[in-house]
Amino acid sequence: MGVRSAVVEPPGGSGGRRVYLDGRFLGTAYSLHELTLFLQHVELVCGDELDVAESGRVEWYGGGPEVWPRQGGGRECWAVPGGAAPLVKGTDRA
Repeated sequence: MGVRSAVVEPPGGSGGRRVYLDGRFLGTAYSLHELTLFLQHVELVCGDELDVAESGRVEWYGGGPEVWPRQGGGRECWAVPGGAAPLVKGTDRA
């Protein structure tokens, strides 16, 4: 088996970023923490958010690990690690 890699798409209008592993859709992450949980579940990473942010096995498009849009858009739509948490309605995102 070759080296597995994840692709994180640019932020979308829903406030999240679509995540793929080897071309297979995993889901939409709304934070670096959620992305980390996705990648831990498929055993691509076994560490924390910092490990994901620094991993060479994640391809970032439309911004790196610090770019997570909040719903609603506008000037205040970006959240960064250590900043305010993204505004997300509900917990079901599947």
